[in-house]
Amino acid sequence: MTHKEALDDPQIAATAWGRFRRIMGWMALAGVLCVAAALLFLYWWTGTLLLHMAIATILGVWLTFMLGTGLMALAFLSHGTGHDEQVIDRLKDEVPIDD
Repeated sequence: MTHKEALDDPQIAATAWGRFRRIMGWMALAGVLCVAAALLFLYWWTGTLLLHMAIATILGVWLTFMLGTGLMALAFLSHGTGHDEQVIDRLKDEVPIDD
């Protein structure tokens, strides 16, 4: 009988992905706050913002924030569910070649 581990088990996977979505929801809200802070800083520094500058700032700050938090959340998801331990490292078993 095979034993399902980590994200192979539907119950563990559902719990983990639900937690991931909840974390990303809160991080999206934090990203909006970072965008607001960036826009306020730029307004304080330069005065009135051009429309294109505001759009570029909004997209650049929010997407960068979400990419970083998404990748970190996936790393924590993978480690927290034990999915990392399932990886087979074939390089460990290789015999080193002497030059």
